[in-house]
Order: sequence, then structure tokens, then C-alpha cells
Amino acid sequence: MNTESEMAISLLKLTIEEPVSKELIDKDAKLPSTVVHRLLRKLQNEGLIYLRANVVEATSTQRVKLAVFAVQAGADLERVSRLLHWKEFEAISAAVFEQNGYETVRNLHFKHGRHRFEIDLVGCKGSLAVCVDCKHWQRGLHQSTAKRIVEEQIERTSALAESLPSPSIKIKCLSTRDLRFTPVVLSLVVPKLKFCDNVPIVPVLQLQDFIGQLPAFVNSLKYFKTTGSSLTLDS
Repeated sequence: MNTESEMAISLLKLTIEEPVSKELIDKDAKLPSTVVHRLLRKLQNEGLIYLRANVVEATSTQRVKLAVFAVQAGADLERVSRLLHWKEFEAISAAVFEQNGYETVRNLHFKHGRHRFEIDLVGCKGSLAVCVDCKHWQRGLHQSTAKRIVEEQIERTSALAESLPSPSIKIKCLSTRDLRFTPVVLSLVVPKLKFCDNVPIVPVLQLQDFIGQLPAFVNSLKYFKTTGSSLTLDS
């Protein structure tokens, strides 16, 4: 990695809980003080941090932007994601979808029947709605656990498709008819299983490639398709 990515990694690591002193950044980044000062000024000018009297602070929004900056500067995406909070992890995932032309909705709450559901991230593009469950796993995933997580995401995706159209869900991209709802599980680390019940389990490191290849193999994945008021299950 170059000095900019090293600096960004240090800032993500040190600003998780509270503001941090420039002295601690110097020590953690293992860069000369003059280099650290120059890079901090640059990041401040780009709106990625607040620098006040040698104290650095970053809001959640800034940390997500800083994470994107780190990746663009050459840092490993999986390493960067490990330094984000849950909501920040969801945000950087949404950013990848948006960079590929998707409209995104985060933390979608809805009711179907007598049950309430939440989907971490929905990405819409054309007639496709990708329903993502973001998992922050630190270790390998056992097959039984993967199956349970996938089943729960299938249930959420099916419930969303069945509940539409709904006056309580006033989201433009979900108001389109003939949408295809595809459940996806997004993992922070590389899982042992790539698919479970035709539902992809995608490591965040490969999210960009997955989105790029999705149109070519979407028909082989499990999905729910609405046509008017009817629901169809495929795959």
C-alpha cells in the first residue's frame, strides 16, 4: 500500500470510538510527522475528516467516505470493511451498488401479515431488486448456520415481494411492476459455501465482481417475481 492508504487505514482504526490525536496517528501510521500532517490537510480539504488543533475526528458518513478513499488508494476492501461498524459496513456495500447504477434502500422495515421484517439493503436496477443481508462474520461459516441464515433471507425476500404494492412502502424503485426479487447474503470474509439453495453468499471483497456478473447468471438464482398482485417463485 502507499502512504495515502496507510494513513486512511490508521484513521479508520483510530477513529472508531472517539477523536484521536495527531501524535497517535503518527505512531500508528509509522510515517514521518510532516507526511502525516500533509495527508491530514489533504483529507480535511476533501471533507473526509475534521482536523482541529492536532485532533482528528470523523463522522460515520466521513468514515464511509474514508473507507472508499482507502480502497481507491490501494487498501484491501476486506481489511477496510473490518474497521467499519455494522451500519458503516452496510453503507460501503450500498456505495458499491450505487457505483454500478443501482438505486439503494438501507434498513428497509416493512410488515407482512402479522410479522415485521427488516432487510439490510435493497438494490434496484431495471426490473431487478437485490435483497441483501449483510453479515459481519469473522470466522468460517458452518453449513448448518449458512442454511439457517439463507432460509431467513429467503423468507424476508418473499415477504417483501408478497407485500408489494403497499401504501406503507413509499419507495420509487419498489413501485415498479414485474420486479424480480433476488435474495443475497453478503459476508465480510470468504465463506466456505458460495451458494445455498441457489442463494449466493458473496464475500464483500468480491461484491464488485458479483454485481458485474449478476445479469449473466441471475436466471439461475432463486428469485421471487411479482406480476400485479401475484407472486411467483423461481429456481
